[in-house]
Parts: sequence; C-alpha cells; structure tokens
Amino acid sequence: MTITAAHVRRTYYTLGLGNTLAASLIWGVNTLFLLDAGLTNFQAFAANAFFTAGMVLFEVPTGIVADSWGRRASYLLGTVTLAATTVLYVWLWRVEGPFWAWAVSSALIGLGFTFFSGATEAWLVDALRATGYTGSLDAVFARGQVFMGVGMLVGAGGGGYLAQFAGLGAPYLLRAAVLVVMLVVAALLMHDLGFTPDRGGGYRAEVRRIAAHSVEYGLRVRPVRWLMLAAPCTGGAMIYVHYALQPYLLQLWGDEAAYGIAGISAALLAAAQIVGGLVAPALRRVFARRTSMLLATLGGSVLAVLLIALIPSFWVVLALVVAWGLLAAAGQPVRQAYLNGMIPSQQRATILSFDSLMASTGGVVTQPALGRAADVWGYPASYLMSAGVAALALPFVWLSRRERHPADTP
Repeated sequence: MTITAAHVRRTYYTLGLGNTLAASLIWGVNTLFLLDAGLTNFQAFAANAFFTAGMVLFEVPTGIVADSWGRRASYLLGTVTLAATTVLYVWLWRVEGPFWAWAVSSALIGLGFTFFSGATEAWLVDALRATGYTGSLDAVFARGQVFMGVGMLVGAGGGGYLAQFAGLGAPYLLRAAVLVVMLVVAALLMHDLGFTPDRGGGYRAEVRRIAAHSVEYGLRVRPVRWLMLAAPCTGGAMIYVHYALQPYLLQLWGDEAAYGIAGISAALLAAAQIVGGLVAPALRRVFARRTSMLLATLGGSVLAVLLIALIPSFWVVLALVVAWGLLAAAGQPVRQAYLNGMIPSQQRATILSFDSLMASTGGVVTQPALGRAADVWGYPASYLMSAGVAALALPFVWLSRRERHPADTP
C-alpha cells in the first residue's frame, strides 16, 4: 500500500484523538481521586510531582527506544505501559495504599507518557516530508489540536459524570480499555517513514549520543535554548493550575462531591482547546513572527491565572479558565512549528523529548510547593504563585525572538 501525506495526517489525528480521550477521562477527577484515597493536597500534588519526575527520569531511555527501534515501537510501548499502570492506580485507590506506593505508580505512569513525548510528533514531521507534503506544519498541528480537543471534551466531561454515577475508579478502568483499542489502531496504521532507526550502539553509547545531541542541537542553538528554558516555567505552572482546578471549583461551588462540575470545567477546557486550534492559523497571520504570537498568548495566560487568584467567584473563575485554555491552545501549535523548524530530522525525537523533559522538570519542583501553599494559605494564594512562575517564561521567549531565526518568520 502506498502511504500518502493524507494518510499520515489522518493517522496522526486518529492517534491524537484516541490518546487524548484516554488520558482526559481522568483529568476532571484525578486530584479528587487522590484526595479520596486519603492524601492531603501536599501529598496529592507530590504524587503528581513523582509523575513528572518519572517523565524526567525516563525521557532519555525512552528517547533511545524511539531513535533505535522506531517511533512506532515507542508509541506501542507507551500504550501498554499506560494501560497497566492505570489499572495499578485503581487498585491502590481501592486498598488506600501508602504514599510511597502512589509515588512509585505515578512515576511509572510518567514512564508511559515518555514513550509518546517527542516520538509521535517526530514521526509526523518525518513521515510528512517523506510523502512529499509541502503544506504548513502550523496548520497540521492546529488541526491535530482540534482533534485532541474533541477527545478531551468527550473524555473530561464524560469522565466527571461517570465518576459521579459509577464511582471515582470507573474513568480509570475505561481509560485502560481505550488504550488497548489505541494499541491495535497504532499497530495497523502507524508506519515509520522518512526515518531509519539506528541500532548500532549500546545503551551507554546511546545515552552519550543523546546527551551530546541535546546540547549540540538544543542548548547550543541559542533560539532553541531560550525556548527550552521557558518550558519549566510554563510546564510547572500549567500542570498545577489544571489539576488544582478540580477541588478549587468544587470549593467555590459549595459541594465537594459534585464530580460532574469538575468534569464540566475540564470539558470547557477541551472546548477552548478546539477553538484555539481552529483560530490558531488565522491568528498566526495577524503576527509577522511566531514569537510575537507566543508572547501575546503567554502574557494573556499569565493574566488569566492572576485573575483566577484574585476573584473568588465560581462563574468568573470558570470564564477565566476558558480564556486561559483558549490562549494556551492557540499558542501551542505555533510553538511546535517554531521548534520543529529549528532542529534537524535525525535528532528530532531526541530534541523534542529533551524539550518535554525541561517542561516536566518544572512540574517536579512546583507541584509539591504549590500544593503545600494550598494547604497552608488556600487555593487563591497558590494560583497567585502559579501566575508568577508562568510569568518567568516571558523573558526567555523574548530572548529567543531576539535571535531572529528563520523559523520565526516562515
């Protein structure tokens, strides 16, 4: 069968839709799930920090899998790992497992996600080029974000109400089932194109090679370096803001057992992601440079989080959450296209995984600290701190802009 660029795009959209559906089934209730298991805010966000620490720890080993065995192999391993660790999470919830067990299982979930990070995006870009695609990457990433937003809309909203009527463990079991389906879909549709796996070196040699490439094609390339240094600030703030919304909105609503409300908020974020993906190409044309749009969307996101901290009203906070999600969604495809335009094909998965590692590093540090702040001073204070963390990314994006890389003005 001759594989066309249209087939590659359809496969990417299908994988994005299914993956996000599976992941988002728990997004509306994950913090509530951990708190229901007997954890404090500090412990719940520390468990999430172990998840991001797992992503940091396993990025390099799973990057070796993507480079040595192929992007498809990496994706398939990710679905198997996530399905198994999701079932483990449900078991710990049922037996009210100790914190150390939550920490270990969260790190293993992080392992599952690292098989995806970088590999799927690198597969798309290389396969499109191999099939002669000459269109805009911004548009492909934006449309992919729309499909992911649809998956998130269905998963987050449905997961919240499923938890309310069938128990907090039900969305996790459904998530594992969807992942099994995606394993079959990827095995049938995903093929490595435009990339030849390199299986010549041993593990240590591969680690040295990846470290060297991360430095040579990442940190030593000034516009890439500044963009990557912004990632811990945005990544660290974003993951806390997202997961702390669940208990904070229920607190503002006045009923901490109304899991459907948490699902609705996650579904609204998904709708914002869909709209953001749809408007991103048109909005991109308003700005002459990609970094100009990144600065605008990032600045607006910081302002939205700041207002969430300052206005303790359920409906106002819900509206600000939508604005925050819309701005983040509009900026993400542009950032993806900008970064991909600055790195070579052979090192694409490595550099993208390293970028993901940088974002995860921010989450490791910020989540326990912000969770502790929520325990001591309340959620508004923790959101105020989150806005400050996210604002630290703005100078780094400006420094990347100042380098005037050709990818900034495609």
